[in-house]
Amino acid sequence: MAKKVVATLKTAATSTRNVTKCIKMVKSDKTGAYAFKTEIVPNEEIKNFFNEK
Repeated sequence: MAKKVVATLKTAATSTRNVTKCIKMVKSDKTGAYAFKTEIVPNEEIKNFFNEK
């Protein structure tokens, strides 16, 4: 009876493996202080996240 519940949990767990939490340190132009920019991005977009300014 629990087969449908297990199957839906299994598909939800596999979809979260396609994303990564990325943390980038960014310097402010106004104050010169550093801040951290955090985003959860798809695995295909990781290089784009770190290359953007």
